[in-house]
Amino acid sequence: MSFPELYILRHGETEWNAENRMQGELNSRLTTKGEADAARQGVILGGLDLTGFTFLSSPQGRAFQTAGIALAGIADHIRTDDRLREIGVGDWSGRLRAELPMPEGRDPVMAQYQMAPNGEGFAGVKARAEAFLTDLTGPSVLVTHGVTSAILRALVVGEKAYAGQSVQGGQGCVYHLKDGEQFLLE
Repeated sequence: MSFPELYILRHGETEWNAENRMQGELNSRLTTKGEADAARQGVILGGLDLTGFTFLSSPQGRAFQTAGIALAGIADHIRTDDRLREIGVGDWSGRLRAELPMPEGRDPVMAQYQMAPNGEGFAGVKARAEAFLTDLTGPSVLVTHGVTSAILRALVVGEKAYAGQSVQGGQGCVYHLKDGEQFLLE
């Protein structure tokens, strides 16, 4: 399947990211570093020709706050789409990761998302991400979350979406997806 050109941003660091706390569908504000992350994304995007692009954000506060900073002076209008929200972590929402079982394996942090009791799981995120991508009609800038970003990128470019960095993707950078390839803009 062919997809339009995309720029994907993960929200800036939040208070709960700094505390290593599971957020999922809950929210915490951006830290000073998180605001700087978003501003850095704005500098990256400001150097690009985004004529004809649509600007979409998760409605969750941390993503929409990032969008407001990163897209200031770039986007005239930012739409929200609930399908860009972060993975639900059910009973583990708001819990410190250190209090939770830490599975062994290649990426134990990601495994925690999958094993969260009453959580959404990767299959749920993948289903809504596929529906979102199917509905896209043109090039877009997306402001979303770590797990959602990783799944969107994997749907567009395959396993190479995970090469060389944390699956969750960096805060303060931008992923550029075009013609089945992924480029990290820092």
